[in-house]
Amino acid sequence: MSDVAEGIGGAIEGALAGKAVEPARGQADYAVATGQDGACPNCGTVAPDNFCPECGQKTHIHRTLSAIAHDLVHGVLHLDGKLWRTLPLLTLRPGELTRRYIEGERAYFVSPMSMFLFSVFSMFAIFQIVGISTPSTFDDQVGMEQVETSLSNAIENNERTLRDIEADLASDTLDENDRQALEARKAEVLEELDGLGRVAELPFIDTSKPEIEVQPDGTRVIPMDRDGNARMSMSETGITWLDEGLAKKWQENPGLMLYKLQANAYKFSWLLIPLSIPFVWLIFAWKRRFGAYDHAIFITYSLSFMSLMFIALSVLGAAGVALPPLVLAGMIIPPIHLYKHLRYAYGIGRFSAFWRLMVLSIFIWVVIGLFLQTLIMIGAF
Repeated sequence: MSDVAEGIGGAIEGALAGKAVEPARGQADYAVATGQDGACPNCGTVAPDNFCPECGQKTHIHRTLSAIAHDLVHGVLHLDGKLWRTLPLLTLRPGELTRRYIEGERAYFVSPMSMFLFSVFSMFAIFQIVGISTPSTFDDQVGMEQVETSLSNAIENNERTLRDIEADLASDTLDENDRQALEARKAEVLEELDGLGRVAELPFIDTSKPEIEVQPDGTRVIPMDRDGNARMSMSETGITWLDEGLAKKWQENPGLMLYKLQANAYKFSWLLIPLSIPFVWLIFAWKRRFGAYDHAIFITYSLSFMSLMFIALSVLGAAGVALPPLVLAGMIIPPIHLYKHLRYAYGIGRFSAFWRLMVLSIFIWVVIGLFLQTLIMIGAF
């Protein structure tokens, strides 16, 4: 239930963050609410229509709880004409949507950033609800780690008791009865330590922490499980405190670091846009009519569609649709959508769109690698 609640909260957070449209009207206009006879309370300009001609603020305000609920429903669900005009084009004709938005049809569609924020936050929320998340433990370590911790504590306590007994036995003022009692207690402690030592030697008990292997080139290989089957390689950055800090955190609690990686992934998902712009610019470097703004709109709408596609596939998977067709759809739809997006957004031919798609497919993995490296670096703090 906690994952469901967290997922719903994430969807609401994303919807409010990406909200592009407000209700068309409120419960009271400015003249009634402020007594300013139609003057905009924001800038004081006379505003006879629905919007202030100076600052653009709406000339109707609401001050009721029902209106707040109305805003929330609209903010979460985006039940507005903009959404229904944007989604079909984003899905079937992304190039036309991008081109029309760039050329000036801004009020007609949901803005790229609003769509991006809503889709990304909603995607992570749906992932939480359907149970797609990073593992918090490896190989059911929780129970075993508790056993190992209890065993280590028991050995440590018995060793401390043994040292105290030996210190008392070394006293010259000890009478014979007390000495015999201490000798008997010492024998019991030694027997307990022997038994605990035998338990610690069992093959499935390991009270030691896995060692980090440092290769000749400086790469650190961090064991992620007890058997060493799951390992993570971390290249050296040249910054000693950063390299050692990252390696130590991943070694001590890989589950926590994976959780932080997931949490940072949606918090910093917007970094995908500036990371991608230079690579898209490279495949259009000699076409001077396309600028960084065009590339940013193209990238943002494309990322929005991919997020919405993953949402749809996740929901279908949770509804019982077989995995093979979902995997097939996840492999076929993105390149087709990206091809159409490239061709019609930039007005290029089939061959030009195809070779750019091939190059961009390689660049996408480069961007993903840079993004993951950035998230890992953020996790060091």
